[in-house]
Amino acid sequence: MDTRFQEIADKVRHGERLTLQDGLYLYETPDLLSIAQLANEVNLSRNGKKVYFIQNMYINPTNVCEAKCSFCGFRRDPGEEGAYTMSPEELLEYVGHRMTDNIREFHIVGGHNHKVPFDYYLDTISILKKNYPNVTIKAYTGAEIQFFAKISGQSSGEVLRALVNAGLDTMPGGGAEILTERYREKMSPDKASTDEWLEAHHIAHNLGLKTHATMLYGSIETKEERLIHMMRVRELQDETNGYLVFIPLAMQPRSINAGIRRRTSAMDDMRTLAISRLMLDNFPHVKAYWINIGTQLTQLSMHYGVSDIHGTLVEERISHAVGALTQSALTRDELVWLIQGADRIPVERDTFYNEIKVFEPAMKK
Repeated sequence: MDTRFQEIADKVRHGERLTLQDGLYLYETPDLLSIAQLANEVNLSRNGKKVYFIQNMYINPTNVCEAKCSFCGFRRDPGEEGAYTMSPEELLEYVGHRMTDNIREFHIVGGHNHKVPFDYYLDTISILKKNYPNVTIKAYTGAEIQFFAKISGQSSGEVLRALVNAGLDTMPGGGAEILTERYREKMSPDKASTDEWLEAHHIAHNLGLKTHATMLYGSIETKEERLIHMMRVRELQDETNGYLVFIPLAMQPRSINAGIRRRTSAMDDMRTLAISRLMLDNFPHVKAYWINIGTQLTQLSMHYGVSDIHGTLVEERISHAVGALTQSALTRDELVWLIQGADRIPVERDTFYNEIKVFEPAMKK
């Protein structure tokens, strides 16, 4: 272990915050296993051997979108083949066919459909809340909040208050991509700016909502921009303590047939998860998104600082509209098996990390 890494490890163990320069060193050093060991140490001190998951359902009410993000294969133009917008009846039919007694969360994101009014998005929430009052509604990214403000002529605060009145319980972390303007101008110029995305979450936190934060890595961003992204959500967390979890998302290529050089490497995936755990000292959890990195790396990630592996999903569409090679859903038993196989304790949770069931550790053979 070299002197520079030892300095960083000492800072972490003494509760000192890591800097941008510290993060850059962690991205540059070849000693990945020492980073993993340190991230694992931090996570075990916070969460013990517990690893969390939820039984949830993804719902994408519309794929019509005015934005043209360069990484997205899900969006469609109005009238384009494959474009859809669910009516309330279609939404309830979609959910009803997939619903089980154990689903605790609806995770709702979709296109920025400018052909329907803001009331459409309110109705989507209210009809689900009316028919499934005990299911948590996690809906609409910070980018969608800014889009709703634009089409409704309201402020982001007014939009969020209206959504809460309709039944919104929490916000997902999507739409963040990379929180620098250089990146956003190239990759998602039609969506919320860095400040607008952060503002949406700031307002949500002040309204009493707990939210989530993501980072979409693996394209044109620099390592410095990844760290700036982490530091920006860390700064907001210092102010509001409103984030539940940080979720690094590996960029998927535009085609399922893309070669391995178009995908993030296992080394980068594991390093980014571990660095996230070390940089985000005020986040309770770091989540591995098995949809994007696969089940095997997700299992390994539990020794790289990860304390959450997401959920059952039922039917994931957005990553699978591009190059995701994974299943679109997992069962509770499969998630438990993954966690036990990593010598961790599976914990089924609700959206807010209240424990529903703690499973026994795997039996030693």
